[in-house]
Amino acid sequence: MSLMNWIDDRFPLTKVWQEHMAQYYAPKNFNIWYYFGSLALVVLVLQIVTGILLTMHYKPDADLAFASVEYIMRDVPAGWFIRYLHGVGSSMFFLMVYLHMFRAMLYGSHRNPRELIWLLGIVIYVALMAEAFFGYLLPWGNMSYWGAQVIVSLFGAIPWIGEPLAEWIRGDFVISDATLNRFFAFHVILLPLLLALLVYLHIVALHKVGSNNPDGIEIKKNKDKDGIPVDGIPFHPYYTVKDTFGVAVFMTVFLGIVFFVPELDGWFLEKDNFAPADILQTPPEIVPLWYLTPYYSILRAVTFEWLPGGAKLWGVIAMGAAIVMFFFLPWLDRAKVRSIRYRGWMYKTMLMLFAVDFVMLGYLGTVNPGHVNLVWFKNVTWAQIGLVIYFAFFLLMPIYTKLDRTKPEPDRVR
Repeated sequence: MSLMNWIDDRFPLTKVWQEHMAQYYAPKNFNIWYYFGSLALVVLVLQIVTGILLTMHYKPDADLAFASVEYIMRDVPAGWFIRYLHGVGSSMFFLMVYLHMFRAMLYGSHRNPRELIWLLGIVIYVALMAEAFFGYLLPWGNMSYWGAQVIVSLFGAIPWIGEPLAEWIRGDFVISDATLNRFFAFHVILLPLLLALLVYLHIVALHKVGSNNPDGIEIKKNKDKDGIPVDGIPFHPYYTVKDTFGVAVFMTVFLGIVFFVPELDGWFLEKDNFAPADILQTPPEIVPLWYLTPYYSILRAVTFEWLPGGAKLWGVIAMGAAIVMFFFLPWLDRAKVRSIRYRGWMYKTMLMLFAVDFVMLGYLGTVNPGHVNLVWFKNVTWAQIGLVIYFAFFLLMPIYTKLDRTKPEPDRVR
């Protein structure tokens, strides 16, 4: 009896390999947009491995945390490399996830029968934001300290339960050693386990209904006499080779950033975080890292104090609603076709406008709302315009996707 047979008698290794790799038929017309899902998985593994290595030397103690990070950077062999891999990796993770989500919106991967795949993906996105937020405090730098102070205080705007909730999150009346310890537990244990589970469910759901493709048509509807999709090819070796090439290109860019510009002029690592937390010295501008700034910009765009409960409460509601909108996307989209290739000008215009608007909101979240960094108006005015465009994309979607003039889908993938 061979070793493989011995394993298969006790664990379905060959069966799993056949079902999810060698005999999993994917559409043969994948393009460059289909790299980002596998790249996000690569970065997730990289983040877990580097995170484990960092915890071997990091101390979740308010008196020792910043010094332990400096010890990692200066005295631990290759510690600087591991720390920068982890720090830059968080930004690259979000970049891959954003591109992965945009690809789904381009080709209709959120549509029937893939609604559950999309919903699991958005839950992963929310969990990833929580993971990033809890990890943001751990260096105990001045920006991470004050950033956590501001974000946690937002929960205090929730009526009735706000202040007790904020106090529970902090574990104290202020950001303190108790906060650092519980954020460390959430960041290192709870959320990585949750993310691993969600990613597993995401992939299982994907392989249940099959992958979408740039044409947005179902390859399972056209099979040969053996039951194999005529427009499909085995994931292995064709797409494993393709993804290996993508990973090689990605790692070249990724390591180039790590070796030469890990701070990326403050976009990946802010200069204020190279100073220890100081409760008496507030940074000039307190902003989160770039991947959360679109929602921070929406929060700051609500400045109308005459609203019931005040501007802060409605800013928090707007920020939460901006994330929740993604969950309803499969049912807001009423188009007859999936892919943008066969949609009309309305959806194409709105999607491109939404993408530009999201980038604009991200930029505005990094600058002073009272200044004029863009033409004509103050930043807060541009943020308010961006808020309207953001919600119009979702709330008007049932109308413009239904009215949009679409082209007939082909019978076979191109």
